[in-house]
This record gives sequence, structure tokens and C-alpha cells, in this order.
Amino acid sequence: MIRDYIDIARPSHWVKNVFIVPGVVLAVYFQPDVLTPALAWHFMIGLAAACLIASSNYVLNEILDAPFDLFHPEKKLRPVPSGRVRISAAYAEWLLLAAAGFAVAAAVNLPFLLATAALWIMGIVYNVRPLRTKDRPYLDVLSESVNNPIRLAMGWHLSGILTPPTASVLGAYWMFGAFLMAAKRFAEYRHINDPARAGQYRKSFAYYTETRLVVSIINYITLFGMFSGVFISRYRMELLLAAPLVALAMGRYMRMAYSDDSLVQNPERLYRDRRLFLLVLGSFVACAVLMFVDVPDMRTFFLPRYAPAAIEPAAP
Repeated sequence: MIRDYIDIARPSHWVKNVFIVPGVVLAVYFQPDVLTPALAWHFMIGLAAACLIASSNYVLNEILDAPFDLFHPEKKLRPVPSGRVRISAAYAEWLLLAAAGFAVAAAVNLPFLLATAALWIMGIVYNVRPLRTKDRPYLDVLSESVNNPIRLAMGWHLSGILTPPTASVLGAYWMFGAFLMAAKRFAEYRHINDPARAGQYRKSFAYYTETRLVVSIINYITLFGMFSGVFISRYRMELLLAAPLVALAMGRYMRMAYSDDSLVQNPERLYRDRRLFLLVLGSFVACAVLMFVDVPDMRTFFLPRYAPAAIEPAAP
């Protein structure tokens, strides 16, 4: 029974907190003096806080999703829908994990604590009525993927920087997360392979079709590219060299979403696909290196060569 209570906290999903790391890299790029032994300590306790808050959100998700998980071919076997967990004890676990997470986060700094609180609040917005955005088409993806920029902000504030990260990188991170979540929805929808049953499992699936999900994925990829372009052109043109690797990784992920019983339905298991794992690792390493290594003439190559024609004032 104890294992069931551990399972609903989903420690296997803690790997998603890797999205904190780019926030740390970004902070070091903008303020190199934050790279101190204290940052390593803050990173460890900050990661612990993120895991505790994420598990609190997962417990709430397991409780409130149980009636709907009964319509999913695999999720109906989870501890809550199968009756192996007492609901009152699960709610207590939800609150205790949150309290522990906030206590650890408070040891870092106030902005990090606020970002951690935002992560927990989004779990309530996503799961609890009357909002329960996971039941609303498109909002389900956007409200879940907003945890990506929140995690980036957590990594950023771990460094001790009190001001927020630049908006362009937050937008890019959000849209990248939306792409990942929409592809996951697409894989789930195909796996259930029954529109009526899919709508019983997740209300937003009553609206979705494969075509609508694919169109939304294209929109998220486009917005990711636009926000990334703003950040790259303003701060770090060298990141363009990593774009082919990032595109290959996203293409591999999307291709996997079309597979039967796709791993995309369970992002915590994506490391099992060696090709995707190597592409993601290569993309991260390339981006991290290019943030600090200057490529000769990279920026001058992209300087504008033609000035726009002067606009004469209109005649009175």
C-alpha cells in the first residue's frame, strides 16, 4: 500500500524538472559572476523543491482524474481508479508534499519561492473545477505547457538574479512545451482509437480530431520559431548553428507520435528511444556551448545590407 502512495506522486516523472537547467545556463550567460559554489547548492535544493511540488501536483491529478482514467486502456489500472488508495490519505499527501516543497524553496530566495508557488497553482488551475483547464480544448495544452517557462524561471532565480528572464525566451520555452504536449495529446488520441471513448477519458478529446491536433502542433512550432528568432537575433546569433539539431529532434518526436502505443504518451520514458535521446542531448550540448563560444563573423554575416527607403511625410 505504501508503494501505491509513492506511485501516485510519480517520482519517475521528476525527470521533467530537467527543464530547470536551461534557466541556470541562461542566468550564467547574462551574469557570469553568478557561477559560484553557492549556485551548485541552490541548484540541488531547488531541484528538490521542484520535485516535491511536481509530485504534489501529480497526486492531485491522480485523485481528480480517477473517474476519467477508467475509460483509458492502461490508466484504469492506476492506484486511485483501481481503489488501492484512500482518497482522504491522498489529499493529505498532496498538502504535505506542497508544504515540504515550499519550505525547501524558501531556503533559496523569494523569487524562486514565488515561481515554485506558480508551479503549484497551475496544478490547481489545470485540475480543479470550475477552471479545470485540462477539459478545455487548446487550454489543456497551453495551461500544462506553461509549466515549462515557470521551470525556466525557477532555474533562472536559483542563480540569485531577482529580475525575471527575457520575455522572448519565456515565450519560446512555452511554445516548445506546447508542441510537446500537443504531440502527446495526438499520440493518446490515436492510441485510444475511439472518439467516443476518448471524449469520456478527456473532455477536450470530444472536440479534438487528428487534423485539429496536427494544425495546433504546426501553430505551436511556428510560434516557437518566432520567439526563438527574436531571442537569437537580439542576444546570441551563434544559436542558429544548433537549429538543425533542434529541428531533427522535434521531427523525430513528431514521427514517434504516429507510432502505435507511442512512447510520446509517456514523456518520462522517452529516453528509451536512443535516436531521440542522442538528438536531444546533442541539441542541449550544442546550445549550451554556443551560448558561450563566439563564432567569428557570425553576427556581421546577418547584418542588414539594405536600409529601408525613407518615408516622406504626407503633404498637408
